[in-house]
Amino acid sequence: MLLPDRDPAAGSGTLFPCPPPPAVAPVTYDEAIDWLYATQLFGIKLGLDPMRDLLAGLGLDRALDGRRVLHVAGTNGKGSVCAMSDAILRAAGHRCGLFTSPHLVTFRERIRVDGALIPEAAVAAGLTRIRRHLEGREPHPTFFEITLALAIGHFVESGCDVIVLETGMGGRLDATNALTSDVSVITPIGLDHTQWLGDTLAAIAGEKAGIIEPGRPVLSAVQPDEAATVIAAAAREKGAPLRWIEPDDAPPVPGALTGAHQRANAALAAAAVTTLYPGLPAAALATGLARVEWPARYQRIGDRITIDGAHNAHAAAVLAHTWREDRGPDTRATVIFGGVAQKDTAETLRRLAPLVARWIFVKVASSRGLTVEELIAAWLSVVADSTATLSGIPWTTAASAAEALAAADGDDEAPILVTGSLYLAGEVLAHLLGGPPFEASEQ
Repeated sequence: MLLPDRDPAAGSGTLFPCPPPPAVAPVTYDEAIDWLYATQLFGIKLGLDPMRDLLAGLGLDRALDGRRVLHVAGTNGKGSVCAMSDAILRAAGHRCGLFTSPHLVTFRERIRVDGALIPEAAVAAGLTRIRRHLEGREPHPTFFEITLALAIGHFVESGCDVIVLETGMGGRLDATNALTSDVSVITPIGLDHTQWLGDTLAAIAGEKAGIIEPGRPVLSAVQPDEAATVIAAAAREKGAPLRWIEPDDAPPVPGALTGAHQRANAALAAAAVTTLYPGLPAAALATGLARVEWPARYQRIGDRITIDGAHNAHAAAVLAHTWREDRGPDTRATVIFGGVAQKDTAETLRRLAPLVARWIFVKVASSRGLTVEELIAAWLSVVADSTATLSGIPWTTAASAAEALAAADGDDEAPILVTGSLYLAGEVLAHLLGGPPFEASEQ
């Protein structure tokens, strides 16, 4: 099963430690999710006050007192670091809440306790409570803020003693930064979300470094000089002890996730949890890293299919390196590619080109998804600007992820690589593995 749900009964009671709302007709999971997805129309609004107000109004502003919080920001790898940290903490006997985004197949992936997805009953009850609280209130919280509030309520009700939070975007003004963390982690920084965070590594690093708490430890992956200077300055300003974590700092144990970059992520995760809990047993590190599951991060399905949610140029370069390590330098794939607007799609395609025997372009299930015409135009711009002979790489289009998979399946047993967007990865996983139905989301 793609997404384990080991305890469907857990968390089905009252989600919030405050007086119950007036009587309201119960809603189903589907009704609650429909309402939540409709809040995506409010867009993205960076800032901390709305999140703080929402938590206070729900009685959750003090609910995390006494619980440890690990907060992770960065451009690439933050989800993997969160998943590894969660797996290690659970192996050490902690009851851990994990908050990540976006989901791949079902919304419930975003909120997990002890590895189990939030139950449908808990989603319905929690969103009913939040919706009642928000009636008539302006401005309306965003999808991400409501989702985070739902997560905090579920973590509190479930008795979590430690919480791992992945930022949604940036850090300084991300809703997750309304919570006080005990340890902050910054994964590798690259150019992404430039319309929100700035168009230089220094500007983006400044936003990511906003999660650093005064006087509390911060760990960072090795960064480009431009970003490292900003992170170091932010740590000094806040009196926060800073450690740079090298890939070689990873525990000398095999991990479940493929690629040299995952060794670097494992080093960050191990440093984070041992900073949070000094004396954490080495056996927990080994067990957690061996058991961690994080779909669509160089995920092999059978002999032919690999799925990787590389969604920017930096991630594409990492994917290309991992592919060569895994498949060999001369192996080329039928690459199913879909992306979203406001990314450097041409550069992403250029970095993937050495892996490609044939492109199949497809629009992802998002209003921000690039049309196949836009994807073709991006590829042709790469061909026009290239000194290499890329014009010989054929391309075609598909109307859906399922159609793209069917077309790729006929390519003489060539390996198949699905990449360009986590939205596309989720569609493909839902189609291949069954389980929960695919829930398209804009955020």
